[in-house]
Amino acid sequence: MKTIALVLATGLAAWAAEQNPPAKPAAKPAGGPVTHAVAVLHPAKDGKVEGTLHFRKEAAGVKVTGKVTGLAPGNHGFHIHEFGDCSAADFTSAGGHFNPAGNPHGGPKDAKRHEGDMGNVEAGADGSATIDYTDNELRFEGSQSILGRGVIVHANPDDFKTQPTGNAGGRVACGVVGVAKSE
Repeated sequence: MKTIALVLATGLAAWAAEQNPPAKPAAKPAGGPVTHAVAVLHPAKDGKVEGTLHFRKEAAGVKVTGKVTGLAPGNHGFHIHEFGDCSAADFTSAGGHFNPAGNPHGGPKDAKRHEGDMGNVEAGADGSATIDYTDNELRFEGSQSILGRGVIVHANPDDFKTQPTGNAGGRVACGVVGVAKSE
């Protein structure tokens, strides 16, 4: 009886192994280093702020371009946040400002600042803001990589001094920085 049970158990195990072959390793991304990333911004609950941002690697840093619409006229804090998680209705799931070096909060031209401190975007009377600047702190590689991080547009202006957030208020849009097809 024990022999029959052992034979049945062995046969069943062999059959199960055939039904569930080992998973294949994930494919490696094709090509060389990342030179272009994109973030599509989505509005907070009941909001209308949206946009698309492009991040392109250049000799002087990363060129950030794009357009954000649906904003109240005026300046709005604009930051890379720790996590690429926009799941919470108020986007707090994106965490705080991306700051791997542990620097104080500041403006985009400050010598010491959070890597994620990108300053303000200025919306005109129509609620749209055009972004076009080069940031020498942003990176696509290593521990300072912005890939997979959240991009947040805030309700209020960043004052560049209040620690640790710049007093920029609530989060009105969120997107995740992802690898884009090179052009």
